Amino acid sequence: MAESVDTVPSSAEEERTPLDRGLSAYVYGIVPEDVQVSDEARGVGTPPAPVRLVRHGKLGALVSEVAIDRPLGTPDDLVAHQQLLDATAAEVPVLPLRFGAVLTNREAVVDELLAPHHDEFVAALDELEGRAEFVVKGRYDERAVLMEVLNENVEAAQLRDEIRGKPEAATREARIRLGEVINQAISAKREADTQAVLDRLTPLSVFTVVRDPSHERDAVHLALLIENDRQGELEEAVEEYSRLWAGRIELDLRGPLAPYDFVVSGGEGG
Repeated sequence: MAESVDTVPSSAEEERTPLDRGLSAYVYGIVPEDVQVSDEARGVGTPPAPVRLVRHGKLGALVSEVAIDRPLGTPDDLVAHQQLLDATAAEVPVLPLRFGAVLTNREAVVDELLAPHHDEFVAALDELEGRAEFVVKGRYDERAVLMEVLNENVEAAQLRDEIRGKPEAATREARIRLGEVINQAISAKREADTQAVLDRLTPLSVFTVVRDPSHERDAVHLALLIENDRQGELEEAVEEYSRLWAGRIELDLRGPLAPYDFVVSGGEGG
């Protein structure tokens, strides 16, 4: 992923290409003022708009121009928003704003966002210094988890035998009940497996958030705020559980990401 910002002395000159009058300011997130957006950084729009920094005090807002009458919300816009913030988080602390944050102009970025919340944002950025978000997500193998349930749950096994080889209409109630039993069993497994991963990863993290399942076969879905120098330990721990659960749960580790789950102004994360 391409870098979005580079650290520079706080005395760096203002960007050469300010927002043009008559265009709105799309705001991605808040960073320390001593950064400079790279010339290659691009945001939302067709074609993707260059990203600039609006500074005030100790803060900078990552912004790009957007036409007032341009509708937002395309998949490409959402991807651009998240990619810019995640790339930024890999380099410097960032407070991500929710997707679609638009202010009338760069003056409004200062007057309505940076100035009123200056001290609060500075404190939050200080808390995030040297840290980034990582997401651990695991999904059950459908066949493996069903076999577990049928082998462990007497009622589920009995219901399976009851409906086997019989017309669907004649076994409707039994099929409904079997679905309920399986869902309840998977929920219990999800709780136990999530707790096992939490016990292993919580000592490595500053904060941990248990995310709601996004799919019926989700086994684990955690967001963790990690010190940058502990990323290797996190990767080793996730790999440890990947080996332990091979063929049962497929684990995925994403990050570093913008800290969507750990700041009030955070956007939706993936």
